[in-house]
Amino acid sequence: MSNALRGHKLGFVGLGNMGRANARHLHEAGAQMLVWNRSAAALHGAAQMGMACAANLPSLARQIGSGVIFINLTTTAVVEEVVFGPGGLHEGLHPDALIVDMGTTAVEATRRFAAKQPWLDAPVSGGQVGAEAASLTIMAGGSHENFQRALPLLQVLGSRVTHMGPSGSGQVTKLANQLIVAQTIDAVAQALNLAQRSGVDPALVREALLGGFAESRILQLHGQRMVEGRFAPGGRSVLQLKDVRLMCELAQDVGLQSPTLANSLAQWEKMVHEKGLGELDHSALIRLYQDN
Repeated sequence: MSNALRGHKLGFVGLGNMGRANARHLHEAGAQMLVWNRSAAALHGAAQMGMACAANLPSLARQIGSGVIFINLTTTAVVEEVVFGPGGLHEGLHPDALIVDMGTTAVEATRRFAAKQPWLDAPVSGGQVGAEAASLTIMAGGSHENFQRALPLLQVLGSRVTHMGPSGSGQVTKLANQLIVAQTIDAVAQALNLAQRSGVDPALVREALLGGFAESRILQLHGQRMVEGRFAPGGRSVLQLKDVRLMCELAQDVGLQSPTLANSLAQWEKMVHEKGLGELDHSALIRLYQDN
């Protein structure tokens, strides 16, 4: 355990796969952590690591005072409920407390939240692997002051932290990232299935393409999962669909016409709702092509 964050008292809400790892890194850096999660099992695990557990959200907010509270939640609706809903953080929230939202949240909603409370949208790329290794790419939106407040904390969690601009900018950047990810997963799935249908070993195709212009983290990591048929969730497909829907919402708002994005939405909708594969890793998209 290091002492980089000794003297910091931090709140943390949401101890899923990503949140649990992020809270642990802050704790191991010396911060005094006060955490809350809906499921008791996650709180028990945090307590075993030496973190304090809040009885409820207003209590957590009151104890953190004017400090920093991280939220690592799945959807915009959950963010709004946890922070501003009945029994939410706002019932004990200090006017100067900084909320750092590490999830992928709708852009306009993020700007609306930031008008009510000091806020930094700080979504990440790197997945569960990056969270466990504290090597996340973090793209932050908010005022310079709020970014500087959070920067020493974010540097514990990520290897690349960039201030993108005012509130919502981090979320726009994350959606741009997810647009590339969602469509590249689809392209890799098609390429490997094309090889298999043509009688060429998809594992060898993937290996041959690594190092060329088609190389990517998606081909490297998710391509391997596709080849092996190993779809235990790192990034759940249902959350990928949620992000694609947010992309389409933003594209409509800014007037971007994208047939490939529309097709991507159709593919992820089919995977989650028609095929019922929403709880599998998003690399399982290849199943759509294998089942045809």
